[in-house]
Amino acid sequence: MFDYTKVDPEKVEFIEIAPENELPAGERLFVTIGDQSIVVFNIAGNLYAIADLCSHDNGPLGDGDVEGEEVICPRHGARFDIRSGKTMGLPAVKDIPAYPVRVRDGKVEIGIPLPGITRNG
Repeated sequence: MFDYTKVDPEKVEFIEIAPENELPAGERLFVTIGDQSIVVFNIAGNLYAIADLCSHDNGPLGDGDVEGEEVICPRHGARFDIRSGKTMGLPAVKDIPAYPVRVRDGKVEIGIPLPGITRNG
């Protein structure tokens, strides 16, 4: 899994998902782009997007509790960094995808990597 937030912005396609005012601080928004389930978090005004998928058992992750900049899987307690998708606690050992997020003209957009792109671009 990859931290796509580090990929050159020219190598992702930004997809509009919602007006910015639909994602106030402290909230999250669930979206599906293609076959990817993604959850977008607004943490103190900063937007982050990660896969809505726990790498431990492929269960949904986005409904988990948020502590600081980590989300805790509601099924078995695995922890992930919302900013990077990095696993922060067992039972998960594999990172999950993190996607770049931007706001353009009052619309939240998620960057989806173009085909063949890896985190090293």
